[in-house]
Amino acid sequence: MTVLTVNAGRPTAASYTDAPGGRTGIDKHPVEGPVRVADPGPEGVGGSGLAGDAVCDLRHHGGSHQAVYAFAREDLDVWERELGRPLRNGCFGENLTTAGVRLGETLIGERWRIGDELVLEVTSGRIPCRTFAGHLGEARWVKRFTQAAAPGVYFRVVAAGTVRAGDPVEIVHRPDHEVTVELQFRAVTTRRDLLPLLLPAGAALHPEALRKARAYEAGLAAS
Repeated sequence: MTVLTVNAGRPTAASYTDAPGGRTGIDKHPVEGPVRVADPGPEGVGGSGLAGDAVCDLRHHGGSHQAVYAFAREDLDVWERELGRPLRNGCFGENLTTAGVRLGETLIGERWRIGDELVLEVTSGRIPCRTFAGHLGEARWVKRFTQAAAPGVYFRVVAAGTVRAGDPVEIVHRPDHEVTVELQFRAVTTRRDLLPLLLPAGAALHPEALRKARAYEAGLAAS
């Protein structure tokens, strides 16, 4: 498992975003050399975990539980065939383009060591939004991306460090449950009946997913 590229975006004006100021950093490009990665701070305040990477809409993006976003080159290749056009690394807004790992099968709470110091922990899959759809310019994009259920992975930063293209990825912890990113994504999007199955992941879940799972279970208990 390898990091193919490390990608960062700059604030860019865009008509398709409703972010304050009308700017987005979703169009990310590979960068050279080491990039510092650290906890950016809480949601609504912190942006990207990567130094030099822009997050323009802090209402929905960035913060500790969405500090780093990874997408697999293998999944980009699938979308290339589906859309009939080339998709470069970073064009889905991912900070890390990976190779050799099936991201949908990663477990919530799974930890990766990248390089010598950096340790990341899986929190959730990426929920597609209006900005993502506008950036790609594909019809019905939010629905198509959701149906594919290959959302990539958000991480929190457990130990700060640097990352660069070519760094190996080592799984240093796999939790004792079966809550995968794909399961989490389906449960919070198209299959709410699956929400109780997320509870074994506990506090490793993105807090919003954990809240939804607990609320759904409470509703079942009350019915």
